[in-house]
Amino acid sequence: MALEQELPLISTIAIGLSFAFICGFIASKLRISSVVGYLVAGIIIGPHTPGYVASPEIAHELSEIGIVLLMFGVGLHFSFSDLMKVRNIAITGAVIQMLFTALVGIGLARYWGWPVDGAILYGLALSVASTVVLLRALEQQKAQHSTEGHIAIGWLIVEDLIMIMALVLVPVLAKLGNGIQGAEATTAVLLAIGKALLFAVVMGVIGRKVFPVILAQVNKTGSRELFTLSVLVAAIGVAFGAAKLFDVSLALGAFFAGMVINSSKLNEEVAARALPFQDAFAVLFFVAIGMLFNPSVLIDNPTGVAATAFIIVILKFILSFFIVLSFSFPIRSAVTISSSLAQIGEFSFILIGMGLTLGMLPDAGRDLVLAGAFISIAINPIIHHLAHRIFSRVEDKTLIPLGMQEPKMKSSPKANNKRAVLIGFGILGEQIISDTNNANLEFTIIDTNREKVSDLQKKNIEVISGDAGATETLRQAGIEHAYVAIIIIPDPYDTCRIVNAIREQNPEIQIMVNATNEEEAIFYEGKNIDTILLGRREIGRNVISFLNNLKI
Repeated sequence: MALEQELPLISTIAIGLSFAFICGFIASKLRISSVVGYLVAGIIIGPHTPGYVASPEIAHELSEIGIVLLMFGVGLHFSFSDLMKVRNIAITGAVIQMLFTALVGIGLARYWGWPVDGAILYGLALSVASTVVLLRALEQQKAQHSTEGHIAIGWLIVEDLIMIMALVLVPVLAKLGNGIQGAEATTAVLLAIGKALLFAVVMGVIGRKVFPVILAQVNKTGSRELFTLSVLVAAIGVAFGAAKLFDVSLALGAFFAGMVINSSKLNEEVAARALPFQDAFAVLFFVAIGMLFNPSVLIDNPTGVAATAFIIVILKFILSFFIVLSFSFPIRSAVTISSSLAQIGEFSFILIGMGLTLGMLPDAGRDLVLAGAFISIAINPIIHHLAHRIFSRVEDKTLIPLGMQEPKMKSSPKANNKRAVLIGFGILGEQIISDTNNANLEFTIIDTNREKVSDLQKKNIEVISGDAGATETLRQAGIEHAYVAIIIIPDPYDTCRIVNAIREQNPEIQIMVNATNEEEAIFYEGKNIDTILLGRREIGRNVISFLNNLKI
């Protein structure tokens, strides 16, 4: 115990990381998010359980570094171009889902008798999904590069932007809760927004020019440690300077630092240098959050825990599900997106941390949000699996009762050895259609993106909107009469699912898939696929060569 008192920083890091490793490893083996393991590690070394208790002050300091590096990473990977690709559904969906979820949370908190500012924080904390959990969920589903993955990430970008604005206004909300009214309140709001905007301008105008130049000069020295040091200074130094000079949160400062460096040609190198530190301190951040959690809330307030979990898991899922359907996406896409968003994480923790520091949120609010996070993160993979099983037998045509018009085929495809079914239509799809134009092929395209389908229909191209793994969709595409199916979607697991569905309807059909790398090509071997094309540039020519070799 003497060593722990003499070296509290080292002991907190050593014991915290050790328990995080053990609990995270166990969680991974149980197929639960490792974040749950890190939170459990925090509970074990926290003040609410017997045994060793880590220093809460040092844990808080370490968690602040974790927040800074997490937000630096968010800014570093922030992409307006990704958002613009799915802006219609992402912006509309995120705003409606967050607003409705927050209002339900606020109403519930007010029913419990909480003050208005605490209720607002509680509602906001329940409305935003975790970047860490969502990206890992998409990676596990191999869906990060799919249409659903792009929508979910764009949706999350909008949520992040809203929460960034919330970080600016929460301190002002605290002042309003302390009795500031009238002109003084208006001044406080305008001053906070003005400081944040001034900081954004400084970073956007000066930082965007200065930081890339500094990083380039440091990179020329060839010193790895100096470059790594420059990355840490950019993240932590800018965050600290922003807090001191502009009175904005550390998280906001780190986010803008990441956004500025994102424009540099060395942004990938910066990300690689920051990642080990980001991972380690992110773990300590989750451990520190776990230390705050009092497990007795599960016994003392089971109704509150159940209500919180219901809002996060069920209500958010339902809202997101029907929002995605309203944009005429298939049910399978709606399930993937809504299940990925049915959880909360780091932004929620940052909010409740600010609320506790500013005296806005009662301890009960902290415990309920943490309990909701535990439950939602732990069962997120289960929700995704169950939802897909429940809706797997529901064909995409069930969208018609919701008032949506399905695209109509001109006629039922007839047997034709010149017929090809193209599944997935993007840059490669356009290239295939263009390069095979002289081969006199009759293409039917299947795609899940209704906007693409609408554009193709205007060009009089035979196209169907739906899940290519669904029996009805394949039947309408005339798969039983087609001679070849070409699958060019980015998800290898989804590709194999579609291959099996095609084989059930047409065992003799020739199937081609496109592998983006050697690893995918190896994965496709032995999967009942006739031809595996590797690479992008020659795929159109390879398709023509393949079809000619079949003597169509």
